[in-house]
Amino acid sequence: MKLLALGDSLVAGYGLGTEESFPFVLQQRLAEDGYDVTVINGGVSGDTSRGGLGRLDWLFADNPDVLLVELGANDGLRGLPPEDTEANLRAILERADAEAMPVVFTGMMAPPNLGRDYADAFNAVYPKLAEEFDVFFYPFFLDGVAAELDLNLSDGMHPNAAGVEVIVERILPTVMDAIGALDMEASGS
Repeated sequence: MKLLALGDSLVAGYGLGTEESFPFVLQQRLAEDGYDVTVINGGVSGDTSRGGLGRLDWLFADNPDVLLVELGANDGLRGLPPEDTEANLRAILERADAEAMPVVFTGMMAPPNLGRDYADAFNAVYPKLAEEFDVFFYPFFLDGVAAELDLNLSDGMHPNAAGVEVIVERILPTVMDAIGALDMEASGS
């Protein structure tokens, strides 16, 4: 089974060795729990939701069975219009839906320096799309890691190896649910 982790630097493993990156650690943890899953690192540092959408055809050539979407952090950092982020993420989810592919959809939070109106509009995109597409939703990819100095690199924005471990530990049940849905579908249940 293949799981495509589509994302930005948080997936790509910015500032980390390959064996410390989110896809590698996730694959290791799944293997420890008895899942034979190859996690494809579809992360590109600096990528926006539009960039992720633009890479989708190329990444889908690997024929993934499950899609994990972690995009939007750079949209928020750049102050891109939340409606553009929503349109890009919607197109990605529509494509996965057309492929009948289970999706783990991870939310992101807007940086606080852009004001409350922007943050409210941006933060609302994720739960809205999660409900619309009935995906496996993990509300905040950096839950338990954001703003924790000892879990981030010196830039305060990217998780260090310990931070990645926390992310994987917290998101693992959601990923297992998505894999389980695929297994149930394959068995006709």
